[in-house]
Amino acid sequence: MHQFIEAAGIAIQAIWSSKLRSLLTVIGNVVAVTSIIAVVSLVQGLNASVTDAIQSQFAADAFTVARRPLTLTDEDEQRVASNPRVTLDDAAALRSYGGAIGMVMAESDTNDEVKYRETTIDSVQIRGVTKEYLSIPSTAIERGRPITPTEFDNGRRVVLLGWETADKLFPEVDPLDKTIIVGGSHFRVVGIGPKRGTILGQSQDEWVVMPLAAMQRVFGTRLGLQLTVRPTDPALVKTAMDQATVALRVERRLRPKEDDNFGILSSDTFLNLYHQATTGIFALLIGVVGLSLVVGGIVIMNIMLMVVSERTREIGLRKSLGARKRDVLWQILTESVTLSTFGGLVGTGLGFLVAWIISRLSPLPAIVEPWSVVLGISMTAIVGLFFGLYPAMRAAALDPIEALRRE
Repeated sequence: MHQFIEAAGIAIQAIWSSKLRSLLTVIGNVVAVTSIIAVVSLVQGLNASVTDAIQSQFAADAFTVARRPLTLTDEDEQRVASNPRVTLDDAAALRSYGGAIGMVMAESDTNDEVKYRETTIDSVQIRGVTKEYLSIPSTAIERGRPITPTEFDNGRRVVLLGWETADKLFPEVDPLDKTIIVGGSHFRVVGIGPKRGTILGQSQDEWVVMPLAAMQRVFGTRLGLQLTVRPTDPALVKTAMDQATVALRVERRLRPKEDDNFGILSSDTFLNLYHQATTGIFALLIGVVGLSLVVGGIVIMNIMLMVVSERTREIGLRKSLGARKRDVLWQILTESVTLSTFGGLVGTGLGFLVAWIISRLSPLPAIVEPWSVVLGISMTAIVGLFFGLYPAMRAAALDPIEALRRE
């Protein structure tokens, strides 16, 4: 330990005495570690945001029945283009099947303008839902009351507003029991949702929810439906999806060899697609970082060879005074590792800064993972050790007499 501290002290003095050369020497490591910290921070932030966005649309213990499945090619898109729309009969078939299928909510949505007196908001998400909406935990009401089952059944023209919608329409008055215009029809506001903020720059609070029957009277049935299904137990999601497939195939009278003419989607469906799409990108980024580390290591090796050449007489003197080969080897290796790790520390600070700047200037959040810091610094230490080994072995192999004679 004493030898290590002494060698590290000598290395730090060498770095400090040649600041510019040291900085230029470790520039490859600085770039590599800056990239590691910045990329990992942004990737982790992006992953968290995408996961939140997907799970806000698809609860972890629920799935969606839609007209079309997720398609990745034009051929698949053409194959499912003629799928029939999801109907209330499909919802009834799922409810009557029972088994692991619990709640089944039918929903239709569109975007339209919403008015209150002289104030208009364009392109607000309008959702028409059935009364099962009341049983979804994420649909809490902050002010006012929920839509009652009777209002759902009778298609009453009442609405719930997202926090941002209410704030824009009613900046100075209480929105409850006020009448707004949606799709050219009058609706009474009965409740306000809690503030949820934004995900990837998209507001989660600009929406209007109304009974599905009321929405269909205003907008017609051409919008189509999708069904949100929750199993009787969160552990039975996969079983419920299989049973929903059977129920819909029976309802639509599909023969055994015919493909499903509907789609069943869950949060895992989109998360898996996202991870498949980004794996190649992340691998490419890792390759670029690795290349920077190799270039940085080669530069460090060349600089350490130059250092050994400059200090040949010093090494010869040390060996003539009793220093062993391993002492010289250890000293040069320690200097190489210290120099390389110094680049890692600088790169860590710059990585934090780059990630913070990007998160401030864009909707991309940054999440700093401790393991990325440990990984970045550890990799630079390993690079210093690996690329410093050859110069250290050359220094250790010097003959003390020949070294002292060298000018």
